[in-house]
Amino acid sequence: MSVNDPISDMLTRIRNAGMARNIETRMPSTKILVAIAGILKDEGYIEDFNVVEKRPQNQLVVQLRYGPDKRHTIREIKRISKPGLRVYSGKDQIPRVRSGLGVAIVSTPEGVLTGYEARRRGIGGEVLCTVW
Repeated sequence: MSVNDPISDMLTRIRNAGMARNIETRMPSTKILVAIAGILKDEGYIEDFNVVEKRPQNQLVVQLRYGPDKRHTIREIKRISKPGLRVYSGKDQIPRVRSGLGVAIVSTPEGVLTGYEARRRGIGGEVLCTVW
């Protein structure tokens, strides 16, 4: 099955799996989805992820994380830049999510970074999504 916007598909699968209290969710793997999953893991929003070799396309398996009260660690995950309306930000306009409690994920010339890291390096880019 082909999806026009794999990033939105990934965010929706993670959101739905979290609401259903699933342990993991699977999706077709791409380089940018693996980079986003890496940031989510580094920021503590997901437990882990791995890529399963499969034909015709590899699968990205994301293990979700839940708090002690059995609530999903991701309260909100939202797509910002969409295929129909791209959203780009300079280094000074990268959004701060929930006054620094959340994280913006930005696609920059140096790769996919958190908003904080992009501001620190002084580079802007496409704001892919926000998570808190």
